[in-house]
Amino acid sequence: MINSTKAKVTLVGAGPGDPELITLKGVLALNTADVVLYDALIDPVLLNHAPKSSIKIFVGKRVGKHSIPQEDTNQLCVSLAKKHGHVVRLKGGDPFVFGRGGEEVEYLENFNIPSSVVPGITSGIAVPANVGIPVTKRGVAESFWVVTGTTSSRELSNDLHLAAQSSATIVILMGTRKLPEIVRVFQKEGKKDLPIAIIQSGTTNEERVTAGKISNILIKAEKDQVKAPAIIIVGEVVKESEKLAHVYREVVRL
Repeated sequence: MINSTKAKVTLVGAGPGDPELITLKGVLALNTADVVLYDALIDPVLLNHAPKSSIKIFVGKRVGKHSIPQEDTNQLCVSLAKKHGHVVRLKGGDPFVFGRGGEEVEYLENFNIPSSVVPGITSGIAVPANVGIPVTKRGVAESFWVVTGTTSSRELSNDLHLAAQSSATIVILMGTRKLPEIVRVFQKEGKKDLPIAIIQSGTTNEERVTAGKISNILIKAEKDQVKAPAIIIVGEVVKESEKLAHVYREVVRL
C-alpha cells in the first residue's frame, strides 16, 4: 500500500456523449490516473487517455440496471485511492448536475481523501444545441429549467409542475419512462400545442430525434420506440431548430 498522503480523487465530467466534448482538463486528469472508475454512458475511447498501466473499473448504472450501488462506488474511491494513488471518477455530463458528485465529494471528505472536480459540458444544454435547439433565445425564451424526470423516490419531480406554469424552456433529464406523466402536467396547464422534442443518445452516432407537440408526442415516441438515455426539451425554442423545421410545418398542416 502506498503512502495515503498521495491518495486523491478527481471527479471528471466527460460531457454529453461525444468523446471529443470532454474538456482538455479532463483529458489531463485521465493522463495521470492510476485508477479510472467510469460510468455507463462513457464512450470507451476516453479510457485511451489514461495510462495503459492504469486500472479501469466499470461502475455504471443504466435505467433499471444498477451494476454497483452508489455506496460501493464511494467505498471503492476511498480504498483504491489509498492503495494506488490517483483515482479518476469519470462521469457523464457534469458531475454536479444530477451526477451525485456532491455526495461523492462529501464521502471522500469523511475519510480525509483530497478531491477535485473537473466540470463537464452538461447534456442539458449541449444535447439540444447539437440539434440546433437554443435553450434561450431573445424574444422566445428568457430562461430555462433543468429538471430531473425521476427523483430518488422514483417519482416525477414536483418542480416540473412549477416549471410548466412558466414560459421558460424546460429540459427534462431521465424522464423517458415518465413521458405520459410529463404530458399530463403540460396538458393540465392548457399547453397541448407546446413544442416538444426527445433526443435519444444525443451527440453520439446513435442520436435520434422525435419531435412534435404535447398533444401528439406519446404517439410519436411509441412509433419511434424512444428509450433511454434521452433528453426531453419542452418550449417554443424547439421550433427554432432548422433541423426540425419540417416537423412543425407538417404539424401546422394537420
